[in-house]
Amino acid sequence: MKLIDTHAHLYAEEFIDDLDRVIERSIEKNLSHIILPNIDCDSIKGLKKVTQLSNEKIQFLAMMGLHPCYVKDDFEKQLEIIYAEFENKEINIFAVGEIGLDYYWDLSYKGQQRQAFRVQIDWAIEKKLPIAIHCRNAYDDVIKILQEKKHADLKGVLHCFGGNIEEANLLIELGFYLGIGGVLTYKNAGLAEVIQQIDIKHLVLETDAPYLAPVPYRGKRNESAFLEEIAQKLSEIKKMSIEEVSSITSKNAMDLFQIV
Repeated sequence: MKLIDTHAHLYAEEFIDDLDRVIERSIEKNLSHIILPNIDCDSIKGLKKVTQLSNEKIQFLAMMGLHPCYVKDDFEKQLEIIYAEFENKEINIFAVGEIGLDYYWDLSYKGQQRQAFRVQIDWAIEKKLPIAIHCRNAYDDVIKILQEKKHADLKGVLHCFGGNIEEANLLIELGFYLGIGGVLTYKNAGLAEVIQQIDIKHLVLETDAPYLAPVPYRGKRNESAFLEEIAQKLSEIKKMSIEEVSSITSKNAMDLFQIV
């Protein structure tokens, strides 16, 4: 059984003191790949450092993008710096992410967020790479922009999906996977009821470490080794073995991110 964590911030300061043990535990829990989303210019160096820890047991793959919560007055300069990472080819980049819209924390940059989102979608189409979308309180605008930008080469994942069945179906129709994380294990979140109605062929697994740890670790620092708890919960919902869940979701991730 092999698992793929399609979204984890292992370069975050929460892992400075014990990243080696976090990686060891991930290997012990049968993770073969961990995909690292970028958030802004300042995270690039740390992200690259983690990718250099890849070995024969586990691979760390990079995304590159500007997270909507980091879209501020200097966003155009940040986009310029981040785009240069695709051009210098210092590391292999497997997706444009984490990009999208966040209307929860700060509404003062909504217009700039939409502008940055569109620009980075264009990068993905140009580079023939998938996108990893962050969406909070913004499903209508995210779906509207994806419909506006619809293209044969535009695909990706709605990271940490938490929408309703109608939103899920619209995203699937646009060719997107749904990223399922620790929220699936939360008793009153309502996500399990939505996911019950969705074919597993449209799902990939993620932790979003160090955030959103699944039960029984809720409230603690999340890490990629906890992906097994999410896979186990999905196996219960889908009434299939965890081995089947692992096989299908890992194949979905490999197809989406063109992992060979």
